[in-house]
Amino acid sequence: MTAGADMDAQDFARQFNVSRETMMHLTTYQALLGKWQKSVNLVGPSTLAQYWHRHVADCAQILTLAPNSARTWLDIGSGAGFPGLVLAILLAGKPQEVPLSHVHLVESDRKKVSFLRAVLRDTGAPATVHHMRIEALSDNLPAELAQVDVITARALASMEGLAGLMAPFFNPSTIALLHKGRDWQEELTQAAQYWTLETIAHESRTDAQARLIEVKALAAR
Repeated sequence: MTAGADMDAQDFARQFNVSRETMMHLTTYQALLGKWQKSVNLVGPSTLAQYWHRHVADCAQILTLAPNSARTWLDIGSGAGFPGLVLAILLAGKPQEVPLSHVHLVESDRKKVSFLRAVLRDTGAPATVHHMRIEALSDNLPAELAQVDVITARALASMEGLAGLMAPFFNPSTIALLHKGRDWQEELTQAAQYWTLETIAHESRTDAQARLIEVKALAAR
């Protein structure tokens, strides 16, 4: 089912089968986003009114593609928390299905890091914010990221660029689920010149021209 641009909180809860407690946390996130947006450029101002469709539903669809066994998530270039923080809030609401899941949010901008940590304090979502560039994190890999199950990124870099950023964290059992817009085919073609990629393009539930690119294998040529 495609999520409509006029989606509200009730529509989202119904389509994605989300609990009341999880909806409370997502609403808290929405309120903080609106408050911080006045002083920090977190998202396009015009997208605030489409919070449930443009941001939350767009991120939540990742959970329909990720394995239930995924424990360690890595969100690269988290920005305002899309998709990583939304995923952390949703995963917290599914303890029976996905126990002990934890999302690692990587963001280099100080103000955005402060925002992410404020949302985590108010929602209790199972996530850690790493205030650094992803390249620095890969140079000094912490033990908790020795086995990453799922890598996510949204509006960060081209497929070629993302491949380079993801490679240090990719293990045989790792998958990536990446938001890509209408130029997704061109990006895959370009990336294939430098990387061997095993991918599946899933149609987005929020934008018919967009795709969620599932990367199942990654290696430099």
